[in-house]
Amino acid sequence: MRNFISVKELSKDEIIEVLDVAKRLDNTDSKERMKILDGKIMTSIFFEPSTRTRLSFTSAAYKMGCKELGFDNPDKSSIMKGESLRDTIIMVSAYSDVIVMRHNIDGAARFAEEVTDCPIINAGDGSNEHPSQTLLDLYTLREELGSIENKKVAFVGDTKYGRTVHSLAKALKRFNGEFYFVSPDIIQIPDYILKELDKSQIKYKKLNNYEEILKDVDCLYMTRIQKERFDDIQEFEKVKHAFNISRATIEGKCKDDMIIMHPLPRVDEINIDLDDTKYAKYFVQARNGVPTRMAMLAIASGVIELTSKRKEKPYPIVENKEMLCTNSKCVTHFEKTKNKVMKRSYGDFCYYCNREIGK
Repeated sequence: MRNFISVKELSKDEIIEVLDVAKRLDNTDSKERMKILDGKIMTSIFFEPSTRTRLSFTSAAYKMGCKELGFDNPDKSSIMKGESLRDTIIMVSAYSDVIVMRHNIDGAARFAEEVTDCPIINAGDGSNEHPSQTLLDLYTLREELGSIENKKVAFVGDTKYGRTVHSLAKALKRFNGEFYFVSPDIIQIPDYILKELDKSQIKYKKLNNYEEILKDVDCLYMTRIQKERFDDIQEFEKVKHAFNISRATIEGKCKDDMIIMHPLPRVDEINIDLDDTKYAKYFVQARNGVPTRMAMLAIASGVIELTSKRKEKPYPIVENKEMLCTNSKCVTHFEKTKNKVMKRSYGDFCYYCNREIGK
């Protein structure tokens, strides 16, 4: 059994093997596939709204004969009575073979991993990471472009709070990706992400518009400006309509084989007149969540074991009882944690939310 908390914990070979397992399961006879997780129980606990992630995990479970428990509205759980996340996880573990969790607090998945032996799959924790989305994104890139090596990707929209952007950039750096972060200045990619890319000598540029790089990129990865992540609603109002792509802004101006991806939901950043073009892959991308999450469930529950060598942590992790993460949305401000710190060569970082300590 194993957890899926952060894509950083997967080696390059492990990522490729997960994608291979997903492809194999997608092509497995449905009757045979129903036996894979027969008798297992997946519990999905979603503290934030979700359509694609929750339903695709449910679909993935059902396709492998797995039963599902859980909730998608914390208002209908004991959380409304004051139950802590720690106690929720401990209790849910008693009923589960694998837990899929989405939470609004940064680092919640890492904390959950500490308080249970039940496998945890992170379905998104605040603005931190979203490894299951990253793996289906990689699956889509490989299926549509033939490879995930040496790809130029433009992340457009909310790169500050976009956990899908953070996770995918961390994964693609293993495949020599080159990135363009296209955002208004107030929601540009955080420095703590750029420090990781610098450490790996990855090429990137920060831009305010995408038009100048359309001819260069293999993938235009659009994202929604996330109103729910802003502390100041006035800041959101300034940038909410920052980008809108359409046939007129794309056709004849991009590479012929460029693809457009989006973790969805979209608001107004992609015009529907692009939906039936050869570039649009966001609905295919959403569909790819099913085989990818089948693979994650089978691997997390121990039914399928990866043979690739696991990635070793390249830095020490120490407890610091005096440490208080400066990210006010970190789980360390809401739960009693071990206050672990990652001691990297380029700074000290919170083990739970990945933010640089003191920044």
